[in-house]
Amino acid sequence: MKLAFSTLGVPGLAVDQVVRLAADHGYHGVELRACAGEEPVHTGLTGAERAAVAGRFEGAGVEVVSVAGYARVARGGPDEPVLADLREQVGLAADLGAGFVRVFPGGGEGAGPEADAVAARRLAAVAPYAEERGVRLALETHDSHPGGTDVARVMGLVGHRAVGAVWDLMSTWRAGEEPFVTYPVLSPHLGYVQVKDIASREATTPLPLGEGVLPLADCVELLSRDGWDGWLSWEYEKRWYPQAAELPELLAAGRRVLGRLLDESA
Repeated sequence: MKLAFSTLGVPGLAVDQVVRLAADHGYHGVELRACAGEEPVHTGLTGAERAAVAGRFEGAGVEVVSVAGYARVARGGPDEPVLADLREQVGLAADLGAGFVRVFPGGGEGAGPEADAVAARRLAAVAPYAEERGVRLALETHDSHPGGTDVARVMGLVGHRAVGAVWDLMSTWRAGEEPFVTYPVLSPHLGYVQVKDIASREATTPLPLGEGVLPLADCVELLSRDGWDGWLSWEYEKRWYPQAAELPELLAAGRRVLGRLLDESA
């Protein structure tokens, strides 16, 4: 497995700083949060600016794993604004050499079959465009679809190889799914896995990896046992928790924890 971290943990840092943090601490890639006005990488960048960002990562031997966008594919309303957002995110990902565009469900409380169908319709509509550009749309286990079984329902309706899933371990665990339940239903669709740590289901302030209660070892063991060879990305949600420790000072220790888990599961 290859190791990455998300720029959610280092909000607003310049691209060069993000690249240096990854390279200096032994991470193979980075999830780039793409939000105009808050992050240096977003869909408003010109072609030359995108090429410069891609060049900085490539020059350091660090991959852009994903453009973490905020399209909510199960949300009510007209399709076209959501489709336009997805296409813009796919274009950005392709220009940066990223393999994925992360999207959210956003179906709202009590979302059911109708929300599944809306999400599947929109993802299927953009899937050929994404495939042409070498990008996969990856629906995260989140909000209205927190469990692997929830996202798997949507995947079953889409049935396109350019559409996959992001397994957010915290989300599925808080929804009551243990890894041995989540992995089998998501494995046919799995794009990459986000890991993190927290104190309890209610206390979600991010903690250093290995200092909380999330079943990290179980997750990594399942992936390793099945020979899964994708991205394991540390999503440290510092942006939403000002009281949390700064991520840069935790990156070295987090890399050691992930390395140990990989060694133990080999």
